[in-house]
Amino acid sequence: MNDYARIEKSMAFMVANAAQQPSLDTIAAQVHLSAFHFQRLFCRYAGVSPKRFLQALTLERGKQLIASAQSLADTAQALGLSGGSRLYDHFVTLEAVTPGEFKRQGEGVEIAYGIHSTPFGEVLVATTPRGVCRMGFIAATPEEDILAQLAADWPRSTLRHQPDATRYAVEALFEAKQNDGTPKKLPLHVSGTNFQMNVWRALLMIPDGQLASYSHIAQALGAPKSSRAVGNAVGANPVALWIPCHRVIQQSGALGGYRWGLDVKRKVQAWEAAQYAEQLESAHG
Repeated sequence: MNDYARIEKSMAFMVANAAQQPSLDTIAAQVHLSAFHFQRLFCRYAGVSPKRFLQALTLERGKQLIASAQSLADTAQALGLSGGSRLYDHFVTLEAVTPGEFKRQGEGVEIAYGIHSTPFGEVLVATTPRGVCRMGFIAATPEEDILAQLAADWPRSTLRHQPDATRYAVEALFEAKQNDGTPKKLPLHVSGTNFQMNVWRALLMIPDGQLASYSHIAQALGAPKSSRAVGNAVGANPVALWIPCHRVIQQSGALGGYRWGLDVKRKVQAWEAAQYAEQLESAHG
């Protein structure tokens, strides 16, 4: 069992037993480590302590909802919804496939792909020379299905198994600082309708540690009656984690859906909430 697999297994145990708030020793025993070594390992790969993660699992999601659709709209307006804008605190740039690229169907484009471990399960990452074009959890969507969809979206491209060329997309999430302490910049290169692109850009406006509802996003886009269409666009997100569709829940506070599985959604939300709480504590310390 590698380190990421240990983190994944321990997170799954904490999700399943959050109500009991298991001790550090109990959690560590699930991955056959001492409490001391497990604490160090978890902090190294998750960036937060097991205790902080466990506390975040018990937060009421409704309390993490942004205050109003207007607050999301204000953020979106401040940053801009146009292509190439610098989006939220990971410096993600979201670039659409151009009409010319769409017409050429990927002719002359080499797409590298690889499978990488994360604390939430293995992901398949695919990249074009312009950025990450696909990232999905293979436990929910098998490798061959993701590759088949890539081939359908880019029928004239060349797919090459080159994990060394795609690893950066995972490393940037979990080792997100450059030497000067600023977040690494990560370009995404995705294909979608204008409406889908606007929804995905709106997702990037939801701050770390906070959540938004489908209706919040619809209102922020100036289309308050389009919650169902927003839900469809959220569900079609091609890049897990980086385009944070896991931050969208129902207005009631219910978890809602997630194409890569609700357990993964719970873990990612708790991980981000724990990091956010730690940042707040440090800022006020």
